[in-house]
Amino acid sequence: MNFSSFRSPILIFCLILLLWEGVVVFFKVPDYLVPSPIQIGALIPARIGDLFSAFIITGGEALGGFLLSAVVGVAVGLFFSVSAIIRRCFYPYVVLLQTIPIIAISPLILLWLGNGSLSVLFISFLISLPAVVVNTTQGLISVEINLLNLFKMGNATVPAILFKLRLPHALPHIFVGLRIAAGASVVGALVGETFAGSSALGAGGLGYSSIYALSQLATPYLFALILASSLLGLVFFFAVAILERLTVGTWHDSILGDRME
Repeated sequence: MNFSSFRSPILIFCLILLLWEGVVVFFKVPDYLVPSPIQIGALIPARIGDLFSAFIITGGEALGGFLLSAVVGVAVGLFFSVSAIIRRCFYPYVVLLQTIPIIAISPLILLWLGNGSLSVLFISFLISLPAVVVNTTQGLISVEINLLNLFKMGNATVPAILFKLRLPHALPHIFVGLRIAAGASVVGALVGETFAGSSALGAGGLGYSSIYALSQLATPYLFALILASSLLGLVFFFAVAILERLTVGTWHDSILGDRME
């Protein structure tokens, strides 16, 4: 991962900003509908304190949901990998969790956990969990049969096979799930804040602040909040990507092949 890989996206982003500015100025679009990039850029320094506070609150809630989904998801994947019977009995419930609209059950979560950060964290966890479980399970059960037979010939125990063969083999799959969960956790935190409101400290995160800005028709600030939300998702994604390179980047073909391109 080097700067050259970001040149094209940065160039395209700059072109989009130029086109956006030109369209808004040429068609004289009201700023309460679509503000220009210059207006948004001028607003950010004036509201940087509010943006940073909302960024930290949402980031903390999303981080809690992500870490919880990582721990629980990997543990559930390990449990599923032990037996095909276990997978047949419990795996459909993971699929069911993935298909239930989180908005439909958010009021129930608020009833149980109340308003505030705890509900937001739990919603973030629910949205992030299926990706970790599915990818971890797939990686753990995809070990080559010859390697399994080799371990069994050496009278390896089930825990030894699980932690010395299956788990190392599954690491790239696990990190795929973690990358998906990283973005999903931010989305979950934003969705949760629209239902759960402000945090326990009385301050609002990015999602809550977006609803408030919309009610005030503060569209430039709303776009700044959207930009901050996108930045938070990128921070989470690249943090997981860096951790993946530090963990499996020295030996796995997928990472080594990416380096050689």
